[in-house]
Amino acid sequence: MESLTKNHQDLDTLTALVERAFGKEAIPRNGIEVTEMTEGWFNVAYNISLADGRQVVLKIAPPAHIPVLTRERGMMRAELAAMALIEEHTSVPIPQVYAADLTHELIDADYFFMEFIEGFNFGLAIEDGTLSQEVAASGNRQLGRLNREINSVTAERFGNVTGPQFDRWSDAFMQIVEGVFADAAPVDIDLGWSVDELRAVFVDHRAVLDEVRVPRLVEVDLWAKNSIMRDGVLVALLDHERAIFGDPLMEGGLTGLDAPEFGDPTDFMAGFGLESLTESETIRRRLYTLQLGIIMAVETKYRGHTTSEVYDLARRVIDQVMAALGRAR
Repeated sequence: MESLTKNHQDLDTLTALVERAFGKEAIPRNGIEVTEMTEGWFNVAYNISLADGRQVVLKIAPPAHIPVLTRERGMMRAELAAMALIEEHTSVPIPQVYAADLTHELIDADYFFMEFIEGFNFGLAIEDGTLSQEVAASGNRQLGRLNREINSVTAERFGNVTGPQFDRWSDAFMQIVEGVFADAAPVDIDLGWSVDELRAVFVDHRAVLDEVRVPRLVEVDLWAKNSIMRDGVLVALLDHERAIFGDPLMEGGLTGLDAPEFGDPTDFMAGFGLESLTESETIRRRLYTLQLGIIMAVETKYRGHTTSEVYDLARRVIDQVMAALGRAR
């Protein structure tokens, strides 16, 4: 996927980054071999072959001068912090981080090198129809179980892994929502509803949000496409940059409960250990899907999308959830 936020670098610069991380001896005699990994929307990622035969992945944050959403500022540092927590407190498979550089001395962005995991993208394989129904169902159950294990990591306060953090979940969540509204203002995007109408829905349900008492590590963006499968087993979960301490019901695998376009969540829920939702939980889940729809719509302006596919989906999701929350026009 192409996006304005992808911080592409030339071969000489990539070679310099490899040398800083691994030493001059890591550069093959004929130069490094580089392949861009194009599945993501936000960061640029490269598969690089080193002199000792290893393949590593280089992930680079957006250029400093490119506007990003409020929640995306410093997001790579949040990803590194989340990965450290997952590695320390769980058995969830994630790539090993080999080196990280946050100095901006060689390029105008944070970057890190991590382990390359052999396998195939589980979500893309489902989309392409190359997996049997049994393997796809098993993978989604595995994804749910791994997601729930990540949720076992707790903190004292709610919010971004690297801050800011709050004593109440409603304050942390509303800080995220208000950030998206602030991002929407300068790009003049039509959300189908006024910001005041949308904000009122979140404000009216603050008490339901505050039923969440324990801040748990929540991936938020752990879709099937952020996982690698090999021999029927999920061997790595990827892209942890949006992780926060919040409500596990915010996990992306549950979005299909409110928006069928995101797929049937039955198998994910089985692995996640969730059979049904209470009335309060249903409201919270709808609020999270509404927030996601707003983010998706606003993101299209910041990513420079050239088609309306994602925007149109986001508008449908917003309308669906507003109706479910009793705000149909």
